[in-house]
Amino acid sequence: MASTSRKVLCRPHRWHIQEAGKGDTILLLHGAGGATQSWRGIFPILAKTHHVIAIDLPGQGFTELGARSRCGLRHMSEDIAALMTQEGWQPSTIVGHSAGAAIALELARTGHANHVIGINAALSNFRGVAGWLFPIMAKALALNPFTAKLFSKAATPSSVQNLIKGTGSTLDMDGQALYLRLVRDTPHVDATLSMMSQWSLDRLNEDLPNITAKVDLIVADGDKAVPPASSFDAAKILPNAQTFEVKGLGHLAHEEDPDQIAALILACLQAA
Repeated sequence: MASTSRKVLCRPHRWHIQEAGKGDTILLLHGAGGATQSWRGIFPILAKTHHVIAIDLPGQGFTELGARSRCGLRHMSEDIAALMTQEGWQPSTIVGHSAGAAIALELARTGHANHVIGINAALSNFRGVAGWLFPIMAKALALNPFTAKLFSKAATPSSVQNLIKGTGSTLDMDGQALYLRLVRDTPHVDATLSMMSQWSLDRLNEDLPNITAKVDLIVADGDKAVPPASSFDAAKILPNAQTFEVKGLGHLAHEEDPDQIAALILACLQAA
């Protein structure tokens, strides 16, 4: 909603922020290729009882990328921490979807969060051949200045529908239209490719046993994009973690059933 949105310069990026509500602060972090629109169902529910902030990651959505080399996990987390300091935010909880959950855990690892809620958290690297092939392919695509433009021009309603279906989720026409708009946004696609090419979870995974923050991991059994085992395995390593499995939803569970996921988030907040 335009009434909750603003732009903030915190170098190197010009951030798009949505902010509403009063109470304890919750920071919402979307996944790779998403934007604040992914929280459209959950945001107003949480804002009834909390001060809720959602941001677009660097270069994605309406955030303007200021440094193309700062799209990896470490740099992105550092820049979000700088934004939090500049704006005076002290979130009691950071909620992250997919790769956003990894960013939330990295912020916890560096002392910027005491409670993390992950939704279909992407916490494992590709394995086997894909482990070295996919990052190389992403880097090659990101280095080609024409890749994002070609990808955006090729986007159609049916291709986006198939992409969403491939995650195990089903969205209504409005939800599909929002993703079509993102995929047709060349700077957004370029930033997403840069994020993929610079992404590494090695340091975070090595330090999971030392993250003492409370961690709640919400896992959808129909997720086809991130294996549910990624969350279950991480919960065994994290010292203070628990998992909550939801049935019949896919990777975009928080968009498919925002009422159910918001209720789980609120329950985790109350328990914390």
